[in-house]
Amino acid sequence: MSDLDLSKSANSTQNQHTRSPQRLKEQVADAGAEIKQRAGDALRASSDVAQDKLNEAAESAKDVASEAADHLNEKAREKQQSGADFIERFAGNIRDAAHAFESDTPFAARGINSAAEYVEDAAEKIRNGSFRDLVDSASDFAKRQPAAFLGISVLAGFAAVRFLKASPEQASSQRRDAKGGEM
Repeated sequence: MSDLDLSKSANSTQNQHTRSPQRLKEQVADAGAEIKQRAGDALRASSDVAQDKLNEAAESAKDVASEAADHLNEKAREKQQSGADFIERFAGNIRDAAHAFESDTPFAARGINSAAEYVEDAAEKIRNGSFRDLVDSASDFAKRQPAAFLGISVLAGFAAVRFLKASPEQASSQRRDAKGGEM
């Protein structure tokens, strides 16, 4: 081999060595960029899926909350109607008491009838759902007729205690009747 061939061969090897690290560096950089892009794409896809699942969960939660609110409103309305019925019966009892006083003390009978009217109005306001009106009306009545208001308050307290004591007994007797009927 001649000196010229050796020098070409040496230059060629030297060029390969200088190009190889540069080429390797470019390949690593390209691979890194590709990995970075794929990781970003995967992250965006995962983020989109997570967002979709979160939206689905939020919609489900809204549906459940709406159903629960509807159910609670329905139960509250039932209790409201039951309370209004009870108060109307209470007003009837007050009117009966007023009739007992008519012959002996007509003045007391008028006051008791006035209280019965107030209680009937309260029952109607409870039935129609206007709690604010009920509170305002009670305040006005208490200012106009404090003795009657006090008497109604005492009677209402006794009636509420009787009602609360009777409710668990009725529920347990209804359960016993239902069990007895099944046998």
